[in-house]
Amino acid sequence: MKAPILSHAAPIYLKRRRERRLRGGHPWIFSNEIDIGRSPLKDFVLGQNVEVRDHGGKFLANAYVNPHSLISLRIISRTPGELLSHELIVQRLHRAVAWRERLFPGGFYRLVFGEGDGLPGLVVDRYGDIVVVQIGTAGMEAAREIVVSALDECLKPKGILLRNDGSSRSLEQLDSYVELAHGSVPETVLMEENGARFEISPHGGQKTGWFYDQRENRRLSLQFAPGSRVLDLFSYSGGWGVPAAVAGAREVLCVDCSADALEQVTRNAELSGVSDKVQVRQGDAFEVLKSLRAAGERFDLVIVDPPAFIRRKKDRTAGLTAYRRAHGLAMQLVNDGGILVAASCSYHLPREQLTELIGRVAHGNRRNVQIFAEGRQAADHPVHPALPESSYLKAQFVHCGS
Repeated sequence: MKAPILSHAAPIYLKRRRERRLRGGHPWIFSNEIDIGRSPLKDFVLGQNVEVRDHGGKFLANAYVNPHSLISLRIISRTPGELLSHELIVQRLHRAVAWRERLFPGGFYRLVFGEGDGLPGLVVDRYGDIVVVQIGTAGMEAAREIVVSALDECLKPKGILLRNDGSSRSLEQLDSYVELAHGSVPETVLMEENGARFEISPHGGQKTGWFYDQRENRRLSLQFAPGSRVLDLFSYSGGWGVPAAVAGAREVLCVDCSADALEQVTRNAELSGVSDKVQVRQGDAFEVLKSLRAAGERFDLVIVDPPAFIRRKKDRTAGLTAYRRAHGLAMQLVNDGGILVAASCSYHLPREQLTELIGRVAHGNRRNVQIFAEGRQAADHPVHPALPESSYLKAQFVHCGS
């Protein structure tokens, strides 16, 4: 699907008194805020540059449009005449690279985090000289070619891969595909994090092949690894467990439902020189937790880093039940004086509610607990201050007593 990015911006008008949120810095405009009498959405094409005006005609911002989406407009700039273009993308990529290299020098990080970097609908992960791109909106899909060109100009990578296979694309009426956009991208890429070595799969791994967002929380957990017995639940490729073994854990058990993910754990343990310490177990995490409890197993450090159980508001009830079960069962396996890391990547589970949930499961398990540290997404996932949805990750470090 391609649509033109027009060099000029057609005006689009908001309903009366619907500009307050936009003036407060919010980067989205919903279809029900648009005056469709003066600005019929059917007259606009996917990805078209538009100039947002209030009901009286005063300029507010430049945006791109999706006439078919609830989120109809995504703000690109509040400077008149500054439209989505090759030049603008290059400018913001340079800014993003400069900031990441201050944080994580070496070229392994999330380079673009959508609205947090002023490029709504675009996610870019960098693995050295390999770049993996996820486009989540029709507007940015329409700009796909200039995105690829801008990345090539800024980074001169060996390869750019489009991993446009996320489930959220269906909300924008976009097809799902994986496509090599530039150069060549190998089946596997080597990277290092927190003292461990990992082999990731840009073509077939989850998301872009890795989850940079938990980097700092994984690092914080390592101080509790030496001499510990560690349980890494929902382990994927061992991002928590393998570095724990490198940091001195005496034994690590990684649990995941995916055989492919556990093969990666084994490979990463080999690459990191800790194969003798890392074991894997395939199965549903809840069933494995019950089995471990029945066998009387206990651990000094237990990590619960599940997928998002609450992706949408309507998932809330079932998702809360899943989080309570996961953290409650896990807490039963923590030794007296041990540590539970309780993580959630669900925006719809607020931080304070995770705290309350931990308190409830502790009470139900008759455990005295202390939340002594809290984590969030890594700094290469910057939060847009007017967009709460961009602050989604939380991790609570819980000291578990008897």
